[in-house]
Amino acid sequence: MSEAKVSRAERQRQTRERLIEVAEQMFLAVGYAGTSLDKVAVEAGFSKGAVYSNFAGKEELCLAVLDTIHAQKIRRVLDLFSEDVPIESRLKNFLEWSRSGLGEPQWTALEVEFAAVARHNPWVASELVKRHREVRRLIEQLISSTLADAGLETTIPVEQVATALLAMGAGLGGLRALDPRIDMDVFGAVLTGLVRPISSDEPTSSDASSSS
Repeated sequence: MSEAKVSRAERQRQTRERLIEVAEQMFLAVGYAGTSLDKVAVEAGFSKGAVYSNFAGKEELCLAVLDTIHAQKIRRVLDLFSEDVPIESRLKNFLEWSRSGLGEPQWTALEVEFAAVARHNPWVASELVKRHREVRRLIEQLISSTLADAGLETTIPVEQVATALLAMGAGLGGLRALDPRIDMDVFGAVLTGLVRPISSDEPTSSDASSSS
């Protein structure tokens, strides 16, 4: 009995992954509005009922697709900053990645189109807010740990830096989707301007004794 349950659970997992895989291809190719659950089901080789047994609707399926894309990109960024190389090399590698990893036209277009759905769907809006907050928290943690290792600090509160980088990345991505010649190096320039060597304003023991 337990083996049968595991088998059913495994089949459902495979079905869900296949639906997300096909939906990603279709959402990126023809957009959110141009994709229907019927088309996804047919292309994936399942009935429409199989789609609804895994997702409440197209909105939830699109969120799953975006979650998959975001997880891939976040994993790549974490890998870049986890490399055992000087901070300068990590930043250089990250900036090289950003030239291709930010503003991919199909992905960016899907993000923008789906964000528009949030205007009329409070549930989508709340789900996007949760995801943005989580990404911002991850950026904040990554900045804090990376700069601490390098003996650097931010010039403004790290949570503000995380918000600025998230907003700038989204903005540059949108611009680049329209204009492939947009200068992505501005991302690195701004990031560099927001950090500095850690300075200590604490008085030394000699300063304290001389002042007394």
